[in-house]
Amino acid sequence: MTVTQAGEFGLIARITDRLATGTPGLGGDGQPSVLLGPGDDAAVVAAPDGRVVVGTDVLVDGRHFRRDWSGPVDIGRRAAAANLADIAAMGARPTALVVALSMPPELEAAWVEGLADGLAAEAAAVGAAVVGGDLSASPTLTVAVTALGDLAGAAPVTRSGAAPGDVVAMAGRLGHAAGGLTVLTRGFRSPKLLVEAYRRPVVPYAAGPAAAALGATAMIDVSDGLLADTGHIAAASAVAIDLHRDAFEVPAPMRNAGEALGADPYDWILTGGDDHALVATFPDGTDLPDDWRRIGEVREGTGVSVDGRPFAGAGGWDHFR
Repeated sequence: MTVTQAGEFGLIARITDRLATGTPGLGGDGQPSVLLGPGDDAAVVAAPDGRVVVGTDVLVDGRHFRRDWSGPVDIGRRAAAANLADIAAMGARPTALVVALSMPPELEAAWVEGLADGLAAEAAAVGAAVVGGDLSASPTLTVAVTALGDLAGAAPVTRSGAAPGDVVAMAGRLGHAAGGLTVLTRGFRSPKLLVEAYRRPVVPYAAGPAAAALGATAMIDVSDGLLADTGHIAAASAVAIDLHRDAFEVPAPMRNAGEALGADPYDWILTGGDDHALVATFPDGTDLPDDWRRIGEVREGTGVSVDGRPFAGAGGWDHFR
């Protein structure tokens, strides 16, 4: 059955049936975050803090994903993760997602249901829920997601608070999704570690609020490349950031794939996106938990360097380059 055969309202009913909020996450006051889910003109989400953190991303078929490389559940989880990671990078806890989907009329309704399953599963993993959205016909399949989050009384961690003397630390992993993209682009499907990382990121969501509680001075999620995204912190904070190449481990599957494909795994680590690791700056002497690894330091000056030297080449993804 195509989406045309299902019809707009029939498709909405199919999707809504798969987005049962179940037991929604609790806000800072211990009450459910989602007060009214899908089914009305709009949802109602609690905001006990009095502030709502909001972020949005759009994924375009053939640009951000390929349906011959990833199934609908993986694409749904990936679309949700890109937005939920932005909320975590502000030091907030995700509470809800809304999704706008534009699609070709001949798209299978089952594919849309799989996408909804992936979105709901990734949201549920952080105690959030998909609470609504919109559908439209379009020649290009596009998934636009907006995420909401709760600061629970804390100050947001922005990009502009880093200061000389701070340490730079990372939670999560880097280079895996970029390696998987290279593997898929070359027509291969292994190593599984890299291909699965491209299809479905593993995001350290809880590390964001934890970093805020530790006194992080600035934070960002790595969606476009480590050098590019730490560059945003450096520019917003009017500082320089120096990263240490030897701070990053290269697992054997990544090293072997690099050798087989003639690629440098450190290029994947330093410039690859879509793993959604969190990078934050902390005052020197902060006792970092085990899930955070020191990868550099903040200095006087401007820009981002690696081992004290400028990096040759692009630092990450740019849609218009």
